[in-house]
Amino acid sequence: MELNRRTVIAGAAAAGVAATAFGGAAQAAPGRRPVKELFGRLADGTKVYRWSLANGGIRMKVLSYGGVVQTLEVPDARGRHANVVAGFGDIDDYVAKSPYFGALIGRYGNRIGKGRFTLDGTAHQLSVNDGENSLHGGAKGFDKRVWDVEPFTDGADVGLRLYYTSVDGEMGYPGTLRSKVTYTLTRRGEWRIDYEATTDRATVVNLTSHVYWNLAGEGSGTIEDHELTIAAARYTPTDAGLIPTGELARVAGTPFDFRRAKPIGRDIRAGHEQQVLAKGYDHNWVLDKGITARPEHVATLRDPRSGRTLRIATDQPGLQFYSGNFLDGTLTGTGGRTYRQGDALCLETQHFPDSPNHAAFPSTVLRPGQTYRTSTVHTFGA
Repeated sequence: MELNRRTVIAGAAAAGVAATAFGGAAQAAPGRRPVKELFGRLADGTKVYRWSLANGGIRMKVLSYGGVVQTLEVPDARGRHANVVAGFGDIDDYVAKSPYFGALIGRYGNRIGKGRFTLDGTAHQLSVNDGENSLHGGAKGFDKRVWDVEPFTDGADVGLRLYYTSVDGEMGYPGTLRSKVTYTLTRRGEWRIDYEATTDRATVVNLTSHVYWNLAGEGSGTIEDHELTIAAARYTPTDAGLIPTGELARVAGTPFDFRRAKPIGRDIRAGHEQQVLAKGYDHNWVLDKGITARPEHVATLRDPRSGRTLRIATDQPGLQFYSGNFLDGTLTGTGGRTYRQGDALCLETQHFPDSPNHAAFPSTVLRPGQTYRTSTVHTFGA
């Protein structure tokens, strides 16, 4: 299937969403230039750095390991800051235990069935790390690589540019893929992610961010009272291995209908066969807007306790909503509290899982001479 040019050729323009910024955030002082410090070392002695940056009411800490967002602090309705993402306090836990906390995901976000796909008549076998399937790029995906990081300031905005080159054959993927991901904090209370990639050989690519959110505060308890809206009338049901069947099923009349805001916990135990397979929500929603030339609003998350809100805009056709089903109380976060099932959730903008094996899904193929570009904007408010 040929490349969907709207995804990889069209440049990602500025987000066309109205900022529901924090009170006073628009008048906040310009962001400070990011500050670098040593965070730890890997077993082979490789240094891992942490970058701290702030702007528009947001404070963020990012690791060179996996491009991980370790902490992200935003104020509530009374101006009190709290970290709203799950993470660990040291590098050893990220290496040994992390379920992709805060990480950049590649070369292919989500699952590829049996770790296999065929491109231009050639079969490729990928690293298998999720039963018989390949998940989030394989056993050592982009989340487990050390990225080169370059800080920048651009007018009132501050951010980081992260670079990683994945060599031909890494985790079974064809082609040398050169990736650049830009994190930008704007003075309007936004965190913007811009992804770019090029290849020297036809390949597949689907980059995303795997931040775990709890708008009441990291480690504060369940997210089931969070209210979620997703602008999608369809989703992609899966088999027992959480691989899409190829159907684009309607959400109407099912627990998967988030077209109007509702608490996540309202229908999470409704007993729908798809929920039983995933132990909750772990599915791709087919966004009504499809692929767009610039990010458009697709989801809103609200915590009624703190008043914090998160609006997500993207140019991608899909959104994976994962309700933290496999958190089991064995992981201790940055705040010293353990994470239990449903203590955080993910909203991953993406192309559909297993797209290389479904000709009817939007294509994820990237060819030499083309540039993969996509953007997602997170707007925080209270």
